[in-house]
Amino acid sequence: MDIEKAAARLRKGGVAVIYDGDGREGEADMVFHAGFAAPEKIETLRKDAGGLICLAIEKDIADRMGLPFYTEILSGSGFDIKAMECTKTAYKDRPSFAIAVNNRGVYTGITDNDRAMTIRKMAELAENRGDLKEGLIRDFYSPGHVFLLIGRGIRNRQGHTELALALANAAGMKGMMVLCEMLGSGKALSKENAKEYAEKNGCPFLEGKEIVEWLK
Repeated sequence: MDIEKAAARLRKGGVAVIYDGDGREGEADMVFHAGFAAPEKIETLRKDAGGLICLAIEKDIADRMGLPFYTEILSGSGFDIKAMECTKTAYKDRPSFAIAVNNRGVYTGITDNDRAMTIRKMAELAENRGDLKEGLIRDFYSPGHVFLLIGRGIRNRQGHTELALALANAAGMKGMMVLCEMLGSGKALSKENAKEYAEKNGCPFLEGKEIVEWLK
C-alpha cells in the first residue's frame, strides 16, 4: 500500500511527495520528518522543489509552545493591519501560518546549514513534555527564515500541513514535518511532472484523498 511505503520511507529519513488535490491548490509538496533535517535535505528542497520551506507542527505541540496563528496576531495587533488579514484563500481555507523563526545559534538563518539547525532544534524542543514556551523563547527568535505552520486537524482542513502531519502519524512519528512546494515554470509543478519526479527519485507519491481515505 502506498501509505505504508511512504510511512516506511519517512521512518528512514526519506522524502515523500504529497499532491493535495485537483479541487484545492493543485500543488505537490516534498515532505520529510523534521527529526531528519540536515543541510543536504534543505538543499534538495531548495533546488528540486523551489517553494517556501516550512515546518508543520501538530496543534497540541503548538499550543504548548504558545504559538498563535499569524492571522490571530494580525487581528490583535495595535498596527492598523486588520484590513490585510487573510480570512479565506482562493481555495476556501484559512491559512495555517504562524510566525517565522531562527534558532539563536544560526548566523543569517537562510543557509542550508542554518535552516536545518533551526528545524532540528525545533524538533528536539518538541520532544520535551509539558510547557514549551520557555524553551521556544530561550532558543529561538522571530522574524526568522523557517516559516511555521500549525495543523488544524485533518477533519477541519485538508491542506498540505494536515496531510503531511497525518502521514507522520501513520509512520508513528508525531510532531513536525518539513514541507516545500514543487514549482514549475511560472506556476506550480504539474501533477504529472511531480509524479514523474517522485518515480525517478524513488519518492512515494500520494494524493490527499488517499491519505484521508486511509485515515477513515
